[in-house]
Amino acid sequence: MERRKILTGSVAVAGLSAAASLLGAPTVSAAGAARPQLAQSFKTYEDDRSLGMANAPITIVEFASLTCPHCATFHAETFPQLKDSWIADGRARMVFRHYPLDALALRASAVSECFDGDRFFGFIDLLFKTQAQWSRSDDPLNALRGLSRQAGMSDETFDSCVNDEATLDRILQKVVDARNDHQIQSTPSFVINGRKVEGARSFDELQDVLEAVPTNS
Repeated sequence: MERRKILTGSVAVAGLSAAASLLGAPTVSAAGAARPQLAQSFKTYEDDRSLGMANAPITIVEFASLTCPHCATFHAETFPQLKDSWIADGRARMVFRHYPLDALALRASAVSECFDGDRFFGFIDLLFKTQAQWSRSDDPLNALRGLSRQAGMSDETFDSCVNDEATLDRILQKVVDARNDHQIQSTPSFVINGRKVEGARSFDELQDVLEAVPTNS
């Protein structure tokens, strides 16, 4: 798999989206079209990472890069409220999808995939909380190793996970799927019962979106 080409494409479209946001312009796709509001039903994978009840009427698919500051902001300011309300009471479930914007995010994603169940989400939370430190370190992989130790991972397991070719390729294949299936171009992005929503929304903003989602319940 052409990893550099895939990651370069992620950075390019993410930069386009960020520039448009700073200028107050609507987000556009790489082809220049206004962003679509609807996407097809999301594709499921056997190794999906999710929180909440499987039969919740609303499914929120999050596409995030572990080195994305806006993703870290979402997980610090919005996600805890979302988890304690909509997810905890069964109205929604969250599916987390890696969408690495650079090689470091890709390696961090591979390490996270070696954690099971709640430990996966605990490690994702740790990475976002400490993102400014490890991602900007002079030796970010060593900093990532230290966080993995903190989470209970041995150095031997870390070395195996961070270099796992099959996992790295699978993560990038899902990036390709996200672009093809949902036109995901930047992080964080969400697909909520088929509707694409972009940006690190506040809890109130996201709640407005969720309350307007048609459900079968």
